[in-house]
Amino acid sequence: MEVLFDENGAAVLKHGDEEVRVDVAEPFPLYPGESLFGKVAPLQVVQNNQAIRIRAARDFDDKRAGDEFLFKGPGTYIPRVDAQVVEIVRAHIIKPNEALRLKAKRDCVDHKGKQHSAGDEWLVTEPGAYLPDVNEEVRETVSAYILTEKKALHLEALDTFTDVRGAKRKAGDQWLVTIKDAPTHIPAIQERVVGEVNVTILSSRQYCVVLDPVDEKTGRNAIGKRELRRDCSFFLKPHEKLEAGIQNIYVLGTEEALLLRARENFTDSLGEHVPGERWMVYGPCDYVPVVQVEVIETRKKIPLDKNEGIYVRDIRTGTVTTVTGQSYMLNPYEALWEKTVPPIVEQLLSKEVTRDSKTVKSTSHTRDPSRVITFRVPRSSAVQIYDYRGNTARVVVGPDLVVLGPYEQFTVNSLSGDIPKKPHNIKSLALLLGPDFMTDLVVVETSDHARLSLKLSYNWEFEYDKSNPSKIFSVPDFVGDACKAIASRVRGSVARQTFDNFHKHSAELIREAVFDKDNEVVGNRFVFRQNNLVITNVDIQSVEPVDAKTRDALQKSVQLAIEITTKSQEATAKHDAERREQQARGKLERQKINDEAASEAQRTQLLSLQAQSAIVEASGQATAEARAAAESMEIQGEASITQAELASQAETIKFASENQQKIAKQHALISHQRSLNELEIQKARDLALIEAEKFKNISDAVGKNVIEAIATSGPALQVDLLSSLKLKSFMVTDGNTPINLFNTAQGMIGKK
Repeated sequence: MEVLFDENGAAVLKHGDEEVRVDVAEPFPLYPGESLFGKVAPLQVVQNNQAIRIRAARDFDDKRAGDEFLFKGPGTYIPRVDAQVVEIVRAHIIKPNEALRLKAKRDCVDHKGKQHSAGDEWLVTEPGAYLPDVNEEVRETVSAYILTEKKALHLEALDTFTDVRGAKRKAGDQWLVTIKDAPTHIPAIQERVVGEVNVTILSSRQYCVVLDPVDEKTGRNAIGKRELRRDCSFFLKPHEKLEAGIQNIYVLGTEEALLLRARENFTDSLGEHVPGERWMVYGPCDYVPVVQVEVIETRKKIPLDKNEGIYVRDIRTGTVTTVTGQSYMLNPYEALWEKTVPPIVEQLLSKEVTRDSKTVKSTSHTRDPSRVITFRVPRSSAVQIYDYRGNTARVVVGPDLVVLGPYEQFTVNSLSGDIPKKPHNIKSLALLLGPDFMTDLVVVETSDHARLSLKLSYNWEFEYDKSNPSKIFSVPDFVGDACKAIASRVRGSVARQTFDNFHKHSAELIREAVFDKDNEVVGNRFVFRQNNLVITNVDIQSVEPVDAKTRDALQKSVQLAIEITTKSQEATAKHDAERREQQARGKLERQKINDEAASEAQRTQLLSLQAQSAIVEASGQATAEARAAAESMEIQGEASITQAELASQAETIKFASENQQKIAKQHALISHQRSLNELEIQKARDLALIEAEKFKNISDAVGKNVIEAIATSGPALQVDLLSSLKLKSFMVTDGNTPINLFNTAQGMIGKK
């Protein structure tokens, strides 16, 4: 660079300016006024897939101050004073099935030469390294969706555009991308992924109904249309829905049928059907309903015993009938009718009571409202049933089975119960006919104002006409009415008697009050004409004064009588006890004397037996000791003999074993020595063969002429020749000169 000087020889300076000097061949001085900014630094090397983002500090070339541009590698960047390094930009690696989403910061042209306005977004899908321009902003890396045979992609257009497959999409359009279109899909900027759609697979035994299916010609949903699909696989397209999911084909057995209803006019193998028409398809068969048919329900033939039934209602006329004793299949215009009964009847039916002579069993169950109501009427009881449609009543006398018609209801009996009787205490469907009994508590007052509490029990039964037994139900609470009527009679009769007289003749007075007296004879029947209830007997269970003083006085008199009776019985019992005691004492003394005599006789016999036992014991002990000593000596002798025999056998075995061991050892030594000798012989034989072979080979190698020359040469030459041949223990002779082998062989044969 040429330096300018002024007229005074001073270097001309560009004040406030900077200069970059690179690649200077020779050292340069800093003139007055010049200064070095920073230190000498190496130039920046820009690698491949990298760039330096540079901003123009002032106008130069075609750049304006503030413009930004890239210096792309590979290369060495030479800095300029009119440009500033902003940052190092590295390339983004775009992998297969990935894309780079870019946004324009300002109006620009992309790497393909396409013009973009500020704010526009686009995708770069080419795999490799991509270095974004200064006017491009990297928003994100978009991964592709992998499409398979079982998964598709549901997309929606955010703006009107033409997709990568050339199809024009309007804003709001929705469509599917499947593996038939492409194995992978990267959503465009104008596309929104609504979700992934799984394939719907229908087997040969399944079907489904698709609502609002897409028309293949127009590509639009046919709103309101229904389409049947079976034995296939498909993806549900946008706005398509399954009516009831995947359904199984209806498999009907012999006793089954399918109730159908027509949605619209159509014709099938059974003929023409109008909307709302109902019909049934009977098994056995497989059935797939077409889109014009609605399946209402699957019906089965209902098996019924002769004592079972169902309530059937005709949905066209409303008539309810009862079907019993057969297997019945409802026709298309029939339905099961649920019969309702009052809650109290429901409770009584849920506890069916079965009585026999010993036990009472209760069985609770939940009633099916469509089943015919049945009730087992026990023996000696009756049930009244009222028909509300015909305004008639009928009475069933047990034992029998009541089958309730559609318009019939039970008459609930509300009777008095408990002691004393309380109204509406017992609820029942069956009215007992007797004979039975009931107990009541009646408070009466005598003529001398003594109040008494009577506990009375009445035996009763109904006398009825079997052809028309309805009269027994004419009195709703026959128990309460009967007890009240009898109590009134008893109170009237007792009111005319004094306490002492009533206390003495209470049973006669009460029976006379209840049954009346005819010609001085008390009757035994009290009949209620309203319902033919007959009282056959009265039992007085207890009579107790209500007044405390009267009760105390009565108790004292009763206790005194009891005490007198008790003392008399006690004296009699004491006398009898003393007499029995004297008799027992005499018997005891007599028995004691007899026992002592018998004891002495037994004692004499015992002493005799003990003496005999002592004799036997003494002789037996001596005999046993002698026998034991003899057996002991015999055992010792046998043991000594056995020991000697075993010792002899042991010595024999030991001697034989040692002999065998010595023989085996000698054989082994002989065999070993023989092997060694054979090896030595073989070794000597092999060495002799080797020496012979060696000599032969040497002789063949030296040759006859050389050996002959050696034989004719002098001794010194022979020694040199043999030394050069590295032969030891050799002697060369012509065969004519005698040799002293005794002296010559000294030192040649080693000592053994």
